[in-house]
Amino acid sequence: MWSRFNEGGPNLTIAVMSTKTNPNKAVVLLSGGLDSTTCLAICKDAGFIPYAISFRYGQRHALELQRAEQIARDANVAQHAIIQLDLASFAGSALTDKNLAVPKHDSAEELGTDIPLTYVPARNTVFLSYALAWAEVLGAMDIYIGVNALDYSGYPDCRPEYIRAFETMANLATKSAVRGNRLVIHAPLITWTKSQIIRKGIELGVDYSKTLSCYDPGPQGQPCKHCDSCLLRTRGFEQNAMTDPSW
Repeated sequence: MWSRFNEGGPNLTIAVMSTKTNPNKAVVLLSGGLDSTTCLAICKDAGFIPYAISFRYGQRHALELQRAEQIARDANVAQHAIIQLDLASFAGSALTDKNLAVPKHDSAEELGTDIPLTYVPARNTVFLSYALAWAEVLGAMDIYIGVNALDYSGYPDCRPEYIRAFETMANLATKSAVRGNRLVIHAPLITWTKSQIIRKGIELGVDYSKTLSCYDPGPQGQPCKHCDSCLLRTRGFEQNAMTDPSW
């Protein structure tokens, strides 16, 4: 049965530690955006029972969490954890600091190669660490994350070498791994273009009208259409001869 817990608390708390691994369970990082929703669909298609984890980390808007909740319900995940964090206290990112403007452009071709102002320091490392802790409690040996190294905004923690390094660390740092149960970090989208991601999602029945990718949406979730994420998403739909259903 789907359940949500600990929305407001600072930590994920589960009373009983799993005593054995369960190869059918997987923890999926779910932001409510296009990539993570596609990743959830891929996880389910692979035969796993998904446990979704989302974060209220001090981002400029909480609309993406509302979308994540809806997507988790629609996907009938086993459980959906929403974790409270405060990455905004460090500032330094346009996604967490309201004094910094989200960069806007007229087209995806204008996007540069430098790490943009929307990079949140150590965000994926923190998120994966929580996912790792929950996976070990659940007895799950698989974690899914929707990072992408092609059509992305230059984030260093979306690269294949980063995912490989975290997986290596995870298998050195957990009791489960020390006992011979190797954990796998799945990043199925990491070498795909946004167009390929969307195509796969459509094949799996993903309703992209429910997803929110924009870095600076309007009060009702209207995409700004000019941030890095909007532009990359728009190009992906156009390359599939489609209009973004969220517009």
